[in-house]
Amino acid sequence: MAGERPLLSARSSSERSRDLAEEDALLTGQRTHRTSGPRTLRFWRELGLFAWAVVATAAVIILAVVYQKSQDTHHASPGHSSGKRNLVFMVSDGMGPTSLSLTRSFMQFKNGAPYNEQLILDKHLIGQSRTRSSSSLITDSAAGATAFSCGMKSYNGAISVLPNHEPCGTVLEAAKKAGYMTGLVVTTRITDATPACFASHVNMRQEEDRIAEQLVGDHPLGRVVDLILGGGRCHFLPNSTSDSCRADDKDIVDLAKQNGFNYVSDRKGFDALKAGKAVNFPLLGLFADGDIPYEIDRRNEGDIYPALHEMAETALKALSHATRDSKKGFFLLIEGSRIDHAGHHNDPAAQVHEVLSYDKAFASVLEFLRNEATDGVMVSTSDHETGGLATARQLHASYPEYLWYPGPLANASHSAERLDLLYKEFLLAEPSPSKSKTTAFVKDLVITGLGIHDASDEEISNLVDVPDTALYQFADMVSRRSQTGWSTHGHSAADVNIYSSDPRVASALVGNHENTEVGKFLSDYLNVDVDAITKELREKGKELKVQSADGEEVSWMGRLPEEGERLDGQDHVTGYAGDFRKRYAGNLMKRGVVHGRGDDCGCGMH
Repeated sequence: MAGERPLLSARSSSERSRDLAEEDALLTGQRTHRTSGPRTLRFWRELGLFAWAVVATAAVIILAVVYQKSQDTHHASPGHSSGKRNLVFMVSDGMGPTSLSLTRSFMQFKNGAPYNEQLILDKHLIGQSRTRSSSSLITDSAAGATAFSCGMKSYNGAISVLPNHEPCGTVLEAAKKAGYMTGLVVTTRITDATPACFASHVNMRQEEDRIAEQLVGDHPLGRVVDLILGGGRCHFLPNSTSDSCRADDKDIVDLAKQNGFNYVSDRKGFDALKAGKAVNFPLLGLFADGDIPYEIDRRNEGDIYPALHEMAETALKALSHATRDSKKGFFLLIEGSRIDHAGHHNDPAAQVHEVLSYDKAFASVLEFLRNEATDGVMVSTSDHETGGLATARQLHASYPEYLWYPGPLANASHSAERLDLLYKEFLLAEPSPSKSKTTAFVKDLVITGLGIHDASDEEISNLVDVPDTALYQFADMVSRRSQTGWSTHGHSAADVNIYSSDPRVASALVGNHENTEVGKFLSDYLNVDVDAITKELREKGKELKVQSADGEEVSWMGRLPEEGERLDGQDHVTGYAGDFRKRYAGNLMKRGVVHGRGDDCGCGMH
């Protein structure tokens, strides 16, 4: 524009001298002696902009520091805060990594979902847990749960008891002592290994009668559980009643009531809890004589049995309300117990529905934590893998095709366990039915219960001739058609996944860890003293005796295992003892019943 100097035009010597003088002033701190006219509007505008930028930068830094501090307070490091907090520990009993692959593919097939559709669990994976016990490279649920509850290794069969048969304090007991409220929610018997390990102590997991007594307060520390929801009613009823499975005539429901428990035993009683809004503590809820049915069967019996997610939501709501005005929160164990049983039965159809049920309960916990005012975290893992599951199976001697079919799992409407029960009821109702009548009944079960229309004559004949193994035969029919592989009816030594609602809070569990480290995290997060509970248990239980079913006076932790007894704490880690030759010789005599398997899986449902 006319009268303006080009941007890159040469400046006069006087202008260059003035710039040099100003640079000297900046370096030396001495004012220039330049005389000039009044400050221009441009100068004051630039000065104002500079001051505003300094203030804005400082404000951003201050806000960032304040936000960081608030986040550090909200997600305080475990064991370093006395703030109120809740801890939800979820156990997917028997669920290994392949269970997720199996269920994810089934879900995608069933829902017509794309191949990248995930389970809720998939989005919260943070690490893996190593599962060996002190007595074997393959743990059982008792030793696995003891690692979680006590943070210590023990032998297979031990319920929060160490290899020297001394009790170890649990995180639940320590939480109760510290002022937290506590709860147990499971789909198996509440006296089964995993829940038992958090609130009882016995030398052998088979002592479920004694476990029931301890759960309701016949315990050196008194009552330590505020809320119990699950199955296993038969262990609470005297053996003089038809539904009891106790070895004695003790009425544990009555004992629970004497210790202040409110008791509900059916769907009507559960519904009266109003999703946790009408719970009176302490609460004992037992909704099945034994285990709550597999989800594949229970889904059609919702008027009889509550689902895992329903029990979880009820417990969360009730415990949250009960601790609303307290300085401490709560500790809640939620177990998807029957994933394990589906693995023991080698039943892939039951397995996928159990994992989906667990995934739904997992989502319920996440939703609760998002909306809860009190800080909290959820950690989830498995005690072990069951079944040696593989989403692949070689059916013939020729090299296999790379195929796995979820369709046969979707066709099944019932578990192998339920079909086996129906078959047994048929045989009991008519002790000597004709072969043709039995054959017709079995064929109908296979078609209506498993959705299998191409059963071979050999498969039907085996079911008719050897009804004692029907459960495993029904499951195998589905497994073979879906090409689902199993290496055992027992557990495996596979590492299992760890999940969390907040990987930052659970950062100590990111990566690969021993299962005892999971236990340590639980007690650290709640900032409770498990060692003090161990000391108290040992002092109070030193001379404490109870009467066994046969009238013998024994330790409050029940009898000790006898030599050679299964799950007896014997060390199986150090060397091979020729089991293959002994067991192989025995199985040769039984071969041919279920594609090379004997007539008893020997799994023991552990």
